[in-house]
Amino acid sequence: MAAAKTADVRTAYLEGRSIAALARDHGVSRGAIRTAVADLLPERTAADPGAPAPELPVVLDMPGKVADFLSASELEPAERDALDQGVAVRRGQGYTLRVSAAPAVHLRLLARCQPLDGGHGVIAVPAQRKARREYENRVSALAPTGP
Repeated sequence: MAAAKTADVRTAYLEGRSIAALARDHGVSRGAIRTAVADLLPERTAADPGAPAPELPVVLDMPGKVADFLSASELEPAERDALDQGVAVRRGQGYTLRVSAAPAVHLRLLARCQPLDGGHGVIAVPAQRKARREYENRVSALAPTGP
């Protein structure tokens, strides 16, 4: 797109014209218009250009024994919200909690359920230990492996 045309597109966009209308008016694709006004788009102006991209939420199934343990624990607000918004799915005698949260939240939740493995004078129940290992396997599948 020519520089003069780009300036006209940017001005019209700032005046409230839609991307689709601008694309029709100038006979170019919507992608070309988005490229011309990329720094003006709301999702671009709201974030600091040097800031890392936010982590997208990931849905993981948390065994019910782990969810029960964490529900009775002291949690940070983000962790508590993730558990509260989880959806319980019945599985035989127990249940699974489908939790949607950022990978960092899943890692913190996993760290908080370490006592289920026993140690430090805490008696480990085999079913709880297995449930924690299952959740650990699901969380570790999210983390990229190092070189």
